[in-house]
Amino acid sequence: MIRTTTAAAALAAFALTPAQAQGPAEAQNVLVVVAHPDDELFMAPAIAALARQGREVTILFATIGDQGPGVTSLAKGAALGKVRRGEAVCSAEALGANPRFIEGVGDGTLANTPQAPDSPANAFLERFTDEYLALMPGLVLTWGPDGGYGHADHRMVSALTAQALQSLDPDIRARLLHVGIPNGTLPPLPQMSNWATTDPALLTETIAYTPADLKAATAAAGCHETQFDAFSRDGMMSMFDGTIWQGKVHFRPAF
Repeated sequence: MIRTTTAAAALAAFALTPAQAQGPAEAQNVLVVVAHPDDELFMAPAIAALARQGREVTILFATIGDQGPGVTSLAKGAALGKVRRGEAVCSAEALGANPRFIEGVGDGTLANTPQAPDSPANAFLERFTDEYLALMPGLVLTWGPDGGYGHADHRMVSALTAQALQSLDPDIRARLLHVGIPNGTLPPLPQMSNWATTDPALLTETIAYTPADLKAATAAAGCHETQFDAFSRDGMMSMFDGTIWQGKVHFRPAF
């Protein structure tokens, strides 16, 4: 396995080649980095809007979510992972994005001894490096440091993505935005009572979306049959639209 230091060296070496550099302002590619299939839903209409505007959007899934939970009767493991991978592809395509997967990183493992040379975190960094250099995105979207509701995989994806990008030369460093929930906009649902919110003054960037983008987001939610019941799949995007988003998904700059 290539160690983290090697992955970082690959980024640094690329950064030292000005002729190959592509500044964020010029790049049209967008990279969305999430931990599991269905995590993309929390910024789904923004993804659809960027794709509609002509951006090439790639959603990079750190795991295939084979440990659940969800609403499926499938046991945890390979069979569930295969279904959830298919749901991720379905969702990405509904949003107009390209799905990509980091192979070999186990669901729920990213926080396991991340300092170890052969850790899942270092495997993520290695593959993220490859994806980043292949795509050269101008914009990267991911979870905030809170991970939405504190999920360890979400937090680690946020931290590792920032770790990789902060080492880059400014000429090839994409803008990194963390999705967030403005204070006071959480839906009044018990299952979302522990979600983190953010001072709106920090959420200085937004991506507006149209009714067509919201429709695409609803179609994407409909793909995740192992995660949500039919009522939730049909209604969650309109609920988020009426409470959290209100026509635009909110982000804060990481740097």
